Amino acid sequence: MEPAEPKVSGKREARKHDRRLGMLATARRMFLDNGYAATSMSAIAAEVGGSKATLWNYFPSKEELFSAVLDDATADYRQKLTDLLRPTPDVAATVLAFTRGFLAKTTSIEAVQLHRLVAAEAARSPEVGKIFSRVPQRTRQLLADFFEAAMKAGQLRQADPHVAAYALTSLCLGVQQRILWGAPAPSEQEIEREAQNAADIFLRAFAPPQDGRAT
Repeated sequence: MEPAEPKVSGKREARKHDRRLGMLATARRMFLDNGYAATSMSAIAAEVGGSKATLWNYFPSKEELFSAVLDDATADYRQKLTDLLRPTPDVAATVLAFTRGFLAKTTSIEAVQLHRLVAAEAARSPEVGKIFSRVPQRTRQLLADFFEAAMKAGQLRQADPHVAAYALTSLCLGVQQRILWGAPAPSEQEIEREAQNAADIFLRAFAPPQDGRAT
């Protein structure tokens, strides 16, 4: 009879995991539809179909729930970046692959909605801006680690890898800014052109010296 214990425990954990995902999906939709300030834990609990106490058992505060929503929304992208940004003999190809993916991600409907939500609510709810800032910070850290290894290998010129990461992401964010100001979403061809331009500018700026010596 003893082997049955792990199965019961496993099913219980699976139900908890599914319930948590359901809460995150509901909170994600309500945050985007109603805004952060106008979305209450009580409203989310009612939508999920449980008590507020149950929701609080999973997420002790609205801030932690919003942070969990962002983590869940960006988990797949972070994993793709982790897989992409590994040491490679072809840094140029990796940089171009990054700019393509980053532009596609930042110009997606949900990403634009999140940025508009944060911009609208950060003044009255500063915690929203603080929580949201972790998303680009994680992306830049993964990039910085990749650039640091490339600089040590002589594939890029010696520089502060965090500055390099900030430079590359900044080169890509102009498209998203135009969308936030009312421009239409870019086509696949436009994303490809912008990705190639950003990668080319970055690689020219951080190219290793011609004689191979560090600067």
